[in-house]
Amino acid sequence: MTIEIRAVQRTDYKDLIGLMSELGYTTSLEELTKRFESLQKHVDYETLVAVKDNQVIGFAGLCKALAFEFTGIYVRILAFVVSSKQRKQGIGTKLLKACEEWAIQQGAEAITLNSGNREERQMAHIFYTSNGYLVKSTGFIKKI
Repeated sequence: MTIEIRAVQRTDYKDLIGLMSELGYTTSLEELTKRFESLQKHVDYETLVAVKDNQVIGFAGLCKALAFEFTGIYVRILAFVVSSKQRKQGIGTKLLKACEEWAIQQGAEAITLNSGNREERQMAHIFYTSNGYLVKSTGFIKKI
């Protein structure tokens, strides 16, 4: 099994619809295309995809930012998913390592992510901690 990790391409968008749905964010091809074209215009954002047999089976959305709590740069993983049919094969770890490599290339000193506190996210939490990520905080959101 060969897994390629690379930057997203427009031809990948159709495969991303199902992955976005698995994250809980149902979208259309038109809406996703608009969103990703906007993201790709910003140099501080990156989208990596995991490809197996010419099909996108995972993706990670990243953002580089300046830190308030220390002098330097960090990267936040804003979206991360591997197809539920492809898990437990090392694909997520390979994709996560590629995220970390991108962060290092950006000069980041840290990489962060949030993951929901829902029961269905427990396996994701185990995955992240097994890859060296520490549980550090609770996130909050308010729609405005």
